[in-house]
Amino acid sequence: MAKSKKKKSSDKSEERVNTSLRLRKTTLKQLKVRAIEEDSSVQKIVEKLILDYLNH
Repeated sequence: MAKSKKKKSSDKSEERVNTSLRLRKTTLKQLKVRAIEEDSSVQKIVEKLILDYLNH
């Protein structure tokens, strides 16, 4: 049985939790393509956008 490779953060504020979003298929596809083009991930892009929104 494969072992999980979850990293445990000592700082609870940096702990990651799962959530889900309902997006149009075309929106998600465009987002994935953009993430690849920017050598990033959907998670990183969404988190940055949310943090930018919260800090304004």
